[in-house]
Amino acid sequence: MYIPEFNRVRDHADTISFVQANPFAILVSAADSGPFATHIPILARVVDNQMVLHGHLAKANPHCGLLQSDQESLAIFHGPHAYISPRLYESRESVPTWNYAAVHVYGHTRTVTDTERLLEETRDIIHAFDPAYYEQWISLSDKFRQGMLKHIVGFELVASRIEAKFKISQNRTKADQAAIIMSLAQSSDSAAAGIATLMEKQGLGV
Repeated sequence: MYIPEFNRVRDHADTISFVQANPFAILVSAADSGPFATHIPILARVVDNQMVLHGHLAKANPHCGLLQSDQESLAIFHGPHAYISPRLYESRESVPTWNYAAVHVYGHTRTVTDTERLLEETRDIIHAFDPAYYEQWISLSDKFRQGMLKHIVGFELVASRIEAKFKISQNRTKADQAAIIMSLAQSSDSAAAGIATLMEKQGLGV
């Protein structure tokens, strides 16, 4: 990913927080015909100061076979984004741009098919997105749950390289940044408002 130095996220804690706050990702692996992508929720945890991603795929997805190759996979986490109008800048000689935040995590993957590990994976996913459902899930018959687990393949990706980019008008004046934040914060578009929030959290415009 192309990252000008003023857009590079240097705080590892910010990167971890971003990945955990934006778990619906794109997993990309190399196939003979070219890159193969799957859109799935991916959870992140830190083990011995290293980011480890985990999730699962439908067993019928051909992507499962690609995760056992010797090549790296890439998980793309994308956050808020917004069009930035040059009307907001002090200088009239300006052009439009687009603000966004993204993190790319590279690493080798390993598949998980062990029943107990898959149960842990499904538990983690449920607790992350629908904890109220967990009681219902564990009350289901073992036959049903085991049957569901037969249709998925889990995976883990240990990060070997991380690229984090917040393109949020760091190269503009504080007055321009403040005007952008004010405009986006009033937007009914949650993605645009999210950029305003991110800019504020990064201390821009003040």
